[in-house]
Amino acid sequence: MPLLELRDVHSYYGNIHALKGISITVEQGEVVTLIGSNGAGKSTTLRTISGLLSPRQGQVLLNGKRIDHTPAHDIVKLGISQSPEGRRIFPKLTVLENLEMGAFGRNDKEGIQHDTERVYGLFPRLKERMTQKGGTLSGGEQQMLAIGRALMARPKVLLLDEPSMGLAPVLVEQIFNIIRDINQQGTTILLVEQNALMALDVAHRGYVIQTGKIVLSDDAKALAENETVQKAYLGVE
Repeated sequence: MPLLELRDVHSYYGNIHALKGISITVEQGEVVTLIGSNGAGKSTTLRTISGLLSPRQGQVLLNGKRIDHTPAHDIVKLGISQSPEGRRIFPKLTVLENLEMGAFGRNDKEGIQHDTERVYGLFPRLKERMTQKGGTLSGGEQQMLAIGRALMARPKVLLLDEPSMGLAPVLVEQIFNIIRDINQQGTTILLVEQNALMALDVAHRGYVIQTGKIVLSDDAKALAENETVQKAYLGVE
């Protein structure tokens, strides 16, 4: 049984049919990536999983149980947390306070302390800046903080939405190395990423989404070698 599954999911923004019957699975321990152009439905898929958007048709399941009409804050408690596109940290709170906000649904003090140290281990820069206001961090540091905050919920599935957006190439490489580390520590990841080359390099499997439909799925290596994918998303002539 997949850890996370979408079955024939249709989501709308008003009258706009954004997701047109998508079905994907994420197994325990995997990194699965969703690639596609702007407006294809990648972020809408994550919003639907995390309860910010309710599908009009289809099912979202976590460990075989439906969560598609569960409030977003309860979905976090069930084990899905998201690092959103554009980071969306709390700019007036310190680094530590931002991380504590990620653990708002928990009351296990020792566990929270342990996970704070885990985040500092993954992102030593955040430990150096723990008393600094989030809004004064660089773009790369804010991205680290957004991922760290999502990890503080101790998720079964971590949703990452465009983690490399707006970052310098050297930082992109660093972020993807950390994504690999997070996965190796046992966290299952669903990754939405414009940089398809990096995404397929870190992922086990991938799906290609176009205009709200899954048009291709395969293991990541096969997708990276697929001629259509290379031309459309990897910049290969």
